[in-house]
Amino acid sequence: MKQKKRTRVTLQQVADHAGVSKTTASLIVRNKCQNISEATQKRVLASMNELGYVYDRVAANLRSQSSSTVGMIITEIANPYFSELLDGVHQELDKHGYTVLLGTTSESGKKQDSLLSTMMEYRVGGVILCPATKSSIETINKMVNLGIPVILVGKEISGTDTDYVGVDFRPGAKIAVEHLIAKGHRRIALLGGPMEAHSWKDREAGYREAFEEAGLEVDESLMIGSTMTREGGLEAVREILRHPEPPTAIFCYNDVIAFGAMVGLKEAGLNPGKDIAVVGFDDIKEAATSIPSLTTVSSSPQLIGTYAADLLHKRIEGLDMKSQRIILQPQIVVRDSSAYEIG
Repeated sequence: MKQKKRTRVTLQQVADHAGVSKTTASLIVRNKCQNISEATQKRVLASMNELGYVYDRVAANLRSQSSSTVGMIITEIANPYFSELLDGVHQELDKHGYTVLLGTTSESGKKQDSLLSTMMEYRVGGVILCPATKSSIETINKMVNLGIPVILVGKEISGTDTDYVGVDFRPGAKIAVEHLIAKGHRRIALLGGPMEAHSWKDREAGYREAFEEAGLEVDESLMIGSTMTREGGLEAVREILRHPEPPTAIFCYNDVIAFGAMVGLKEAGLNPGKDIAVVGFDDIKEAATSIPSLTTVSSSPQLIGTYAADLLHKRIEGLDMKSQRIILQPQIVVRDSSAYEIG
């Protein structure tokens, strides 16, 4: 016998069951209950649980013509940089009662477009986007034209008029390479990352600037791209070690690549920090506890997340001014991995 479909519980039924007004129940459901007693909140939540009430957020967004749901799209869930970024986003958006829908692209522009389209269908109030390397601007511009704010973090995209929050990669790379030059290194590899990305080109510019100001020549053969993963760092360092004149120091696109590179160096019988110097970029928490501890350039991912979330909230609330660029200044954090000096 076919089971009869269960009727959806309404918010009015929850309010009646809990003995409160529908307005009070609505505020509690939407987590906007600062002026409602804890006892009342518990009573309404108990009624929701007993009756099996499920909040229809899409329908609520349609009724109010606004949304308490926002999208967050990142490229890779396994990279600790993004978990720290997400922590900053959630801490800020939780203050305002937002729900965050998370999507990952695995660096696929096609998947990114699909996720953005899905988020438009769910009528999100806005999106924080860590763009894929090969991003199409059409979907992003469509969202902006529909009045859905988009905040880019980590990478900028040419041809879009959107807000951006990130670190200044060029001076970050420069101070990293200057640190290695000061230790006597002249053969310094630039290892890993997507060479076609603006974020890589900015690092390259800082790398070259440090060499130029030191009166040194850049060896183009010491620049190798890779995926932004530990495996990418491992493969890139294996390749660079096959060079006829391998480097004495390595500056990596990010910390995750640096961790992979250090595994590859150990595999080859080299001790990072003693036989070869290594510097990363981001200063994720693992950098302080890795063996050896990783010298790196801080990009403050949690703070970037906080700034991006705050800006998104202001846009949703009606902030109307030209697109903003919030650029954090990097700092080098010196640890054991760069201790090796050339006498």
